[in-house]
Amino acid sequence: MTEASNSTVTPEQLAEVIAEFEQYRDRLYNETMATAKKAKLSKKLAMAQLQPQLDQIDSKLEQLRNQYSTVNS
Repeated sequence: MTEASNSTVTPEQLAEVIAEFEQYRDRLYNETMATAKKAKLSKKLAMAQLQPQLDQIDSKLEQLRNQYSTVNS
């Protein structure tokens, strides 16, 4: 998002960004798990590597959802 302030962002734009982040998160998880399985890595090991990225995405998603609630009210 390149907008400078919350007031220039529409609820539709935020909803689109949220949906894209959710899709990205799902794709990242699914592709990482599939690759780990092919490489015969344990799910636990793969998740240990992946979890920091998922936590970062989840944090951004929470911020975006809060921003959406503010803009949409």
